[in-house]
Amino acid sequence: MYHAESFAKLEFNTYLIGYRGSKPIPSLTSLPHIRLCYLSEPPPFVAQIPFVLAAPIKIAYQIVTILYTLIFTVPRPPEFIMVQNPPSIPTLALVWLVGGITGSKIIIDWHNLGYSILALKLGKLHPLVKIAKQFEIIFGSSAYAHLFVTNAMRDYLVQKWGLIGHKAVLHDRPPSHFHKCSPPEVHELFLRLGPSISPSLAEFLPNASPPYSTHLTKVVDYHRIQPYSTLPVSPASDLNSLSMPSLREDRPALLVSSTSWTPDEDFGILLEALKLYESRAREVNSPDRDDLKERQILPSIWMVITGKGPLKERYMTEVQLLQKNWKYVRCSSLWLEAEDYPLLLGSADLGICMHSSSSARDLPMKVVDMFGCGLPVCALNFACLPELVKDGINGLIFENAIQLAEHLETLLTSFPSSPKLDSLRKSLQRASQVPLNVELQTHIHEHQEGVDWEWSSWSDNWNRVVKPLVLQDAERFS
Repeated sequence: MYHAESFAKLEFNTYLIGYRGSKPIPSLTSLPHIRLCYLSEPPPFVAQIPFVLAAPIKIAYQIVTILYTLIFTVPRPPEFIMVQNPPSIPTLALVWLVGGITGSKIIIDWHNLGYSILALKLGKLHPLVKIAKQFEIIFGSSAYAHLFVTNAMRDYLVQKWGLIGHKAVLHDRPPSHFHKCSPPEVHELFLRLGPSISPSLAEFLPNASPPYSTHLTKVVDYHRIQPYSTLPVSPASDLNSLSMPSLREDRPALLVSSTSWTPDEDFGILLEALKLYESRAREVNSPDRDDLKERQILPSIWMVITGKGPLKERYMTEVQLLQKNWKYVRCSSLWLEAEDYPLLLGSADLGICMHSSSSARDLPMKVVDMFGCGLPVCALNFACLPELVKDGINGLIFENAIQLAEHLETLLTSFPSSPKLDSLRKSLQRASQVPLNVELQTHIHEHQEGVDWEWSSWSDNWNRVVKPLVLQDAERFS
C-alpha cells in the first residue's frame, strides 16, 4: 500500500492488485492516480480440504485471476510491475511472464523467502519446499530492480542466488502520520474503544466515566473544559482557564503486540513471561513489605494483541484460563481499523515483538510501526534484528520468557515514572526530530555498521532509494 501511494504521488497511474480484507489506508481511496483491483477468492470448499489437495487448486485459480487482471484489467502495459515476495507461487512466475511479453520492468520487493515460510508448515526437507526454493530462484533471480528489507537479505541473495538487476536495501519505515499520541488523542481513542471492552476487563481497569474519563485518561475539571470532540461544555466555561484530558496516574501500563498469529511467532514465550511478571508483581507489591508505602512498585499490565490469524483461538483460549487467577495482568485481543492502529501504538507504553523470522533475514514491520509512534519495544532476538532494534537504545532484546519478564520489570518499575522506559522513549524522540538530507542519509547507509541509530519516514526513505530507480528516464524529470 505504501509503495502504491509513493508511485501515485509521482503521478504514475498505479494499479494495486490484491485480495479484499483489511480496509485500505485512506490515501489509496483519495489519490487520483490509484485504482484498486481486487482478485476473487478461490471457492470456499478449497479451505476445507487437505493442504496437498488444496494447494494446486488454489494456485491454478490464482494463475487465471492474476493473469486476467494483469492483461485485461490494466488498460495498457505498465512501465513497472512491482511484486512483493512472498508469496512466491505463482506470482513471481506470472509477473516474469507478463513482463517478458509486454516489456514491463519487474521490481521484486524481497520481504522474506517464500520457501522458508512453507518449511514452517511442511519441514525443511519436504520435497515441496525444495521445489518452492527452486521456483523462487528461477523466477526471482533476474529483474529490473531488487529491493531488500535488510542488508542480510541482500547479502544472502546476491551471494547465493547471483541476482541480476539493480539492487537496493529499503528498510521498512512507517508513513509520516504515525506519531506519539497526545493525551487528548488517547482520550478520544478510548472513548471510541470503550464500548468494545468486555465487562470483565473493565473491572480490572480503572473506572471510566465517559466522556469525562476513560480507563487511561481523565479530565479533572470537567465543568471548565475546552470544547473538545465529544466532550460537553458548560455554558459558563472560562476559556482562560481550561483543563484538557491528561493521562491517569492510576492507569495500567499499556503493552501492545501485533501479530498475524502464525507459527513464526511463539506467543507461548509471551504468556510465560506474563505469568512470571504476575508472580513478581505479587511478590514486590505485597502489603507486608515495609518499603512499599502507598504505591505499587510494579504496575498492572494491560496486554493488547492486535491482528488475526490461524493460531489466535488457540492462544486466546489459553489466556482466558490463565488470567482467571491473575491480579496484575490482563491480556485481550483487538482488531482495529487502519486509522486506529497507529493511534493505539501511539497511546501505548511498550511494544512487544515475538517475530522470529522464518529466514532470519527479514525484519518485523510491526516494530517499524511502533518506532514510528515513538513506542520502545522488547523484541525476540534473531540474526538480523540489530539492523532495526538497538539493544538499550530504542528497545531491549530477549532470548526467552525469563529475559522478557526481567525486561518488563526493569522498564516498568515505578510506572508511570519509569527512568529506563523514559530513556528509550527519549532516544526515539531524538531520532524522529533529526531530519536527514539526502547526502547525509546516503553516507549513513553506506557506513551502517558504525551507526548506532538513525531513522526517517517512509516517504524520505522511498524517495532516496526507489525514486531514482523509477525516474532514471530523463523524460520523467521534464
